[in-house]
Amino acid sequence: MKLRAVPSALVLVDGTDLHHDLIGAALALQEIVVEAGIPAARGVGVNRFTDPMPATAEADVYVLYLSGPRFDEAEQRALSALVADGGKGVVAVHASNLFGFGPGGVEADRAAIDLVGSRYLSHGDADSEGRFDVRVHPGHPVTRHLDDFAIDDEYYLIDCVDGLDILAERDTPDGPQPVAYAHPHGAGRVCYTALGHDARAWGNPWFRQLLRQSVLWAAGVAEADIASFSTRWPLGNGRHIGPSAPGR
Repeated sequence: MKLRAVPSALVLVDGTDLHHDLIGAALALQEIVVEAGIPAARGVGVNRFTDPMPATAEADVYVLYLSGPRFDEAEQRALSALVADGGKGVVAVHASNLFGFGPGGVEADRAAIDLVGSRYLSHGDADSEGRFDVRVHPGHPVTRHLDDFAIDDEYYLIDCVDGLDILAERDTPDGPQPVAYAHPHGAGRVCYTALGHDARAWGNPWFRQLLRQSVLWAAGVAEADIASFSTRWPLGNGRHIGPSAPGR
């Protein structure tokens, strides 16, 4: 029986790609989630959903930082069912959509692609990383208290499924490219952001705000409560966001 009155999160890291700092990500993402007022544990590995132990089964939202093709098909389907049927939430960060690169190709990762909502294609033609502007789409609970911002991060081109609510984009020579979106998955909720490669992004106050509000929304926190949970933390230069911010 679950004893907590507030939602809880589980930050999970896994992967084989040496270009991603799994330990650093686990620590940073756990800290950001706790800033949102949600208790968060952390763990390693996604082979845990078919027969979940209490720490996995009792979490309301899973925050994923994955970096490699090692997500078993049965585990994909089990996680999808926990979200669709059990009302869990998923917040997938950065390389957590590296699907279709394993032995079975895209079809072996179909359940995960449908759940997360996209798969990584490439870095594009503008090198692999740099500073770029993020254009925020207002109106969704995840972006309600955010403005456009700049970030130092990796460039991602992604292939998205239909029916996503695009939350933020960056401009490319070929047109806008999504960097954050949300969508329902059965009874549950899913957010993904292509941002969050390393400590440069994890320390960006706007990224932290985006992730906090993503976790709160995915965990099922009421929209009216998201501001009180997530807008108490500074954005830098003495500026806060939310309805209680100075000058608002």
